[in-house]
Amino acid sequence: MSVVGLPMRGLGLRRAAWIAYNAVQLVFTLAWTAGWICLALLLRLVRDERLPLRMAARCWAPGLLHGAGARLQVDGLERVDWTQPLVLVCNHQSVIDACALFRAVPTPLRFVLKQEMTRVPFVGWYARRMGMVFIERGSARSSPQRLRDAVALVQGGAQLCAFPEGTRSRDGSVGPFKGGVLQVAIAAGVPVVPVAISGSGAVLPAAGFRVRPGTIRLRFGTPIATAGLAVEDRNRLARQARDAVIDLLHPAQHTQDR
Repeated sequence: MSVVGLPMRGLGLRRAAWIAYNAVQLVFTLAWTAGWICLALLLRLVRDERLPLRMAARCWAPGLLHGAGARLQVDGLERVDWTQPLVLVCNHQSVIDACALFRAVPTPLRFVLKQEMTRVPFVGWYARRMGMVFIERGSARSSPQRLRDAVALVQGGAQLCAFPEGTRSRDGSVGPFKGGVLQVAIAAGVPVVPVAISGSGAVLPAAGFRVRPGTIRLRFGTPIATAGLAVEDRNRLARQARDAVIDLLHPAQHTQDR
């Protein structure tokens, strides 16, 4: 064998090892998630959703993060009063973002999800029973009622988390924030908490299922008050929240860009 062929063979073996590793990861992820969802749904028959939601934070999410070889670093939790209802807005890099948020936030957390998620086995069943908020694209008639339901949920004391970009970033950039979830915060009269997520796209990219060990960092910013704002201010609030997330990700760079 030539000297040139040795590195190529090594690359091929490493690639095959990563493919096998990711196949095992996928099976583990599906089995782990289905198992905990089944247990959560059984508990939901006799208890409210708070205990199953804390199980997601203390059991399901840590298991997936550990299985992926992901280390979690969290900063800024002390800036937030977790005894109050809140709306968290985050940039979005990966499906593993939800695991990181479940694990980091010290209170039961509900997410804003796309309506299509209701058709996903296990995940859709779980989300419905845990009181998650669904948005339906292309159906304006359902929007007012869904908005009222989300406002009532938050006014009842919930912490609601959303990814206002509407999709996962493939290059780490932060897209424009849509104003819908900010309208919920304004109508409910609760603060908006900017949350910056970095590193998750390297652990599990937006496209495909390719897991790599790494560090996921969550930085919680100073809550943004919504008192005195009107519904018409939602897009301005969305821009303010996005600016805050970018500041948390790249403070020096964003200051220079302004």
